[in-house]
Amino acid sequence: MKTRVTELLGVKYPIIQGGMAWVAEHHLAAAVSEAGGFGLIGAASAPADIVREEIRKAKELTNNPFGVNIMLLNPNAEDIANLVVEENIPAITTGAGTPEKFMAMWKDAGIKVIPVVASVAMAKRMERCGADAVVVEGMEAGGHIGSQTTMTLVPQIADAVNIPVIAAGGIGDGRGFAAAWMLGAEAVQMGTRFVVADESIVHDNYKERIIKAKDIDSVVTGQSTGHPIRILRNQMSKEYLQKEKEGASFEELEYMTLGALRKAVIEGDVTRGSVMAGQIAGLIDRKQSCREIIEEVMNEAEKLLHIF
Repeated sequence: MKTRVTELLGVKYPIIQGGMAWVAEHHLAAAVSEAGGFGLIGAASAPADIVREEIRKAKELTNNPFGVNIMLLNPNAEDIANLVVEENIPAITTGAGTPEKFMAMWKDAGIKVIPVVASVAMAKRMERCGADAVVVEGMEAGGHIGSQTTMTLVPQIADAVNIPVIAAGGIGDGRGFAAAWMLGAEAVQMGTRFVVADESIVHDNYKERIIKAKDIDSVVTGQSTGHPIRILRNQMSKEYLQKEKEGASFEELEYMTLGALRKAVIEGDVTRGSVMAGQIAGLIDRKQSCREIIEEVMNEAEKLLHIF
């Protein structure tokens, strides 16, 4: 299936792996790219030397293109912005801020820039400043979320911009891919589905929590602080939501989640850790390799789309 996104990224399939903090490291990114998708290394809040090491390890595992997700609120964002140029990264996604100050440098280096957006206004702004495509992420996604759903946001942005739209949030199988395609997307980004991939370094406790998740197990914390985050229910989320209800301060709530994602991903603490996952978790019932995931999604999507 060729689209403007597969041409832009030089990949076989229009599937991008989400740049998830602590999850999207070199093993996963390389495996997705080897399977024909576009893998991402999540820079998150890591210093540049760590990101450089991840990039070089990924290059040892695949000759196919992969990218880096840059969180622009990261204190090290400027160093990483320069690093992707030095390491000849072909494409990047950005979040948590606007990439405008780095755009000229990246474009001069031939880097494709794909910001993650959660509104029509931001999508238009990114197109004006030179973005090559946008990831349109609905609130069904895991982790930090906006306020609009994928179903409503994708077609509005597809109508509003001329650059390619990549749909994200609540997409985990071929049906989701086909739905995104019909809404105007030319590719999808998946996060939660790849968390349980065989090549993912995520602790087995975390993977099993996703696999056992029911449709009602997803909750959103941090709405009172203006920084909503979607996670799976556990003891920590129960206590957090109760404190929010009682009007706890931002500082008290932040302290509760300090290091909580690492605790879940690396240590496997799915009781006190932050088990970030999208609403699609209830649909995921097994571990698979990245290649199996991508081929299954594409085969199902192509069968559905050929109906029309």
